[in-house]
Amino acid sequence: MASWDSFVASRPEGSFYHLYAWKKLNEAQFGHAGEYLAAQRADGTLEGVLPLVFVKSRVFGRMLCSVPFMNYGGPIAASEAAALALTRRATERAAELGADYLELRCAQPLATDLPVSLRKVSMTLALAPDPETLWNAFGSKHRKNVRRAQKNELDFRVGGIELLPEFYSVLEESWRSLGTPLYARSYFQRVLETFPDNTHVYVCSHKGTPAGVALVGHFNGTVEGMWAGGVPALRHLQANYVLYWEMIRHTCTTGYRKFHLGRSTAGSGAEEFKSKWNADTQQLYWYFHRPDGGQMPGLNVDNPKYKLAIAVWQRLPLWATRTLGPPLARGIP
Repeated sequence: MASWDSFVASRPEGSFYHLYAWKKLNEAQFGHAGEYLAAQRADGTLEGVLPLVFVKSRVFGRMLCSVPFMNYGGPIAASEAAALALTRRATERAAELGADYLELRCAQPLATDLPVSLRKVSMTLALAPDPETLWNAFGSKHRKNVRRAQKNELDFRVGGIELLPEFYSVLEESWRSLGTPLYARSYFQRVLETFPDNTHVYVCSHKGTPAGVALVGHFNGTVEGMWAGGVPALRHLQANYVLYWEMIRHTCTTGYRKFHLGRSTAGSGAEEFKSKWNADTQQLYWYFHRPDGGQMPGLNVDNPKYKLAIAVWQRLPLWATRTLGPPLARGIP
């Protein structure tokens, strides 16, 4: 919807994840119905939008989320009244759909009394036209680590859908090592086909063998780090240092202002690694509402009831995770 995307582009908090095309993509690829809400003035002018996706999972229940599978979503609005109206309507819609709970993943706090989780953060790097400005601001130890990795015969490429086979092959191994089911390759293909002008694939290879990869989106001057991974057996090459530096260089020279390096759990090793690039920690606000008035769900990898499943998944062969992963992943928001 053109008017929806125009409104998103007009707002400083409007992100790649708020674009309307995600609705059709999620419906076609996962079968999850989009419940996209809009607040309008009397003359029909948009005052706010809230993308919601209704995820039905045998493991996690029936969840109305803004937005699943991504780093954040939540309402964006031209006024607090519009944001509150959208939030209120979302809680009503959750009850109407019979959802077990509503989850709003927001990059900014909402003026609401809904319970909120502060476990997740976004690591944001302010970019500069000249990447050397950023390089010179890094700590000397960090620069040394990048230079050491650059000596490991690593090369770097940036492109689009033509790099999908290499990207997916690395992500399969990376996510298996984390104990996490991965979406079907067709999902990533659909993302790249839907947003050809708003996505890049990055591949860092060692003598022709992909070692580290990433897929990013970009919109409104901001780059969104969505998916990244590395081959566990090649971890000694430290390809992540080359991958991240080359991504930062590329985004600087193509005119972007900010790079969200992706969400992390507060206090995690991922947050520590991203902070080495002088990325600032920005709090994410995940609001919850249960129509039945129950407690917030414990949907995180630290929940003891998921530990055994993760450990089992890490030991499965790739052919098994490739077969079992996509049906499971579509239900993990």
